[in-house]
Amino acid sequence: MLKSKIVATVNICTRYAWPIIAFAALLTLFTGFYSARNFSINTDVNKLISPDLPWRQRELAIDKAFPHRNETILAVVKAPTSELATQATTALVEKLASQTANFKTVREPAGGAFFAQNALLFASTEDVGRFTTEFTQAQALIQVLVSDANWRGLIQSLTFALAGIQRNVYTLDQMTRPLTMFATTIEDAIAGKPASFSWRELVARKSPEVGDVRRIIEIKPVLDYAGLEPGEMATKAIRQTVADLKLDTEYRASVRLTGPVAIQDEEFGTLKENAEINLMVSLAFLVGILWLALRSPRIIAAVLISIFVGLSITAALGLAMVGSLNPISVAFAVLFVGIGVDFGIQFGVRYRAVHGAIY
Repeated sequence: MLKSKIVATVNICTRYAWPIIAFAALLTLFTGFYSARNFSINTDVNKLISPDLPWRQRELAIDKAFPHRNETILAVVKAPTSELATQATTALVEKLASQTANFKTVREPAGGAFFAQNALLFASTEDVGRFTTEFTQAQALIQVLVSDANWRGLIQSLTFALAGIQRNVYTLDQMTRPLTMFATTIEDAIAGKPASFSWRELVARKSPEVGDVRRIIEIKPVLDYAGLEPGEMATKAIRQTVADLKLDTEYRASVRLTGPVAIQDEEFGTLKENAEINLMVSLAFLVGILWLALRSPRIIAAVLISIFVGLSITAALGLAMVGSLNPISVAFAVLFVGIGVDFGIQFGVRYRAVHGAIY
């Protein structure tokens, strides 16, 4: 039954070749104009799955309960010291929060005013006791540094520290690490090198871990799903803000972007990387394969024209039925061309076998 319908279709096409060619040309012009005028793309991957599925409904409920779980950009700020990381993060959060056109919310989950005031509540009782005891003992040094925050105050505080050694408040071995840290910072500053000093590292009595000099900012961007990269504008705004604040020179901080939105944008962005070159190379391979199989410019032209007509009609029908295309549409176009070429080769080879000639 299917064979008879295919044969009948071919017979009609050969009998009324020119009217069908004219009709196909008009249909291609109409569908091409419609596609160009109404083309739109929706890169929201969540729209690709029906919300009526049970597991999808549970996922949507989780997203509603935890709104910061998806559609976020995570900015990872890293600096030489904990203090510099905190200062760079604070400056970046304040600047980004004012850009309401690009960002819905900007927050530091493990920082901010609350943790700055209540951080000791999250430390153990032993650590809190040690901190308060050490700060009480160093009260005189802290007062000098606060009241005279320059080289003179630093020298005076070091004098008090040496006086504490003489009074056996602490030993010279206990002062080795603090004095070494001071000496390293001063030597770097005199030599014109980037210098930094961490009071938190001094109090902790150990080198900072990765988490101590790294801060994470959670950003909820305004997304544009009509573009191939929904978070492109937000990402550009973040990078521009980092450059404007001069975080690399002022705080010696680096900022890297990750998270669902940044990763998704990077994946979609690969689709347009070297798109023109990839298109030309793919077309050259396509024509080469058709030539090896058909050896006829006229038949090859017929196959390519048929594929173009089919893509134009399919794109118009898709836009008319669903309103906008999605990332899967790109894969469908590739499949359409592949299947069309395969069918064209088979049809063309059979045509040559029947007629016994090459046109």
